[in-house]
Amino acid sequence: MKVCPLVLRSGVNGLEILLFKHPLAGVQLVKGTLEFSDCSIESAALRELAEESGIHDVRFAGYLGLWESGYQNQLWHFVLCECGFLPCHWIFHTLDDGGHDFEFFWHDLREPVRFKCHDVFMRAIDYVKAVCL
Repeated sequence: MKVCPLVLRSGVNGLEILLFKHPLAGVQLVKGTLEFSDCSIESAALRELAEESGIHDVRFAGYLGLWESGYQNQLWHFVLCECGFLPCHWIFHTLDDGGHDFEFFWHDLREPVRFKCHDVFMRAIDYVKAVCL
């Protein structure tokens, strides 16, 4: 089971989703494994969001839905996270996988994806579009 905290905002042209560029694996959504020690899916999403992006100022976290990813039999739990102010772009150094610099940015959900992205993340973005637009 995976958990995927979704951070959305109203941009100039419409709804935007927070994504990041992994230095080795292309553009991704924040996601991670649901741990046995997590009290809830929402708390797992908040943990992953803090670990991978440095975001701690989450004002609301609500369950959005379960998605069958079609990748390695993974089921993803999506959690909508409303955050305080976030910049347009930033780099966060994570300790995951030996340490990486993740480059965060916003993507307009109405725009086509024009960046290197694994197929599972492309499908996840399509799922978010279907649920949120």
